[in-house]
Amino acid sequence: MSAAELTPPEAARWAARAGLHLPADRHAAVAAVANHISSVVEVLRELDFGDTPPATAYRAGMEIHDAAV
Repeated sequence: MSAAELTPPEAARWAARAGLHLPADRHAAVAAVANHISSVVEVLRELDFGDTPPATAYRAGMEIHDAAV
């Protein structure tokens, strides 16, 4: 979807392909939401997580609480 946005007819076709009944009045809304999600994912893909440890390295309860309230 980065090259071209999803159109309402395409949203209906993909829903039907997935076995979902999508009423005609929802095609445009579903396409708009899918395009928004795609734009957010594109931004996230550009982030550099080079020094970020994987989630499996996190140990709950071992964090240091040093913030003042």
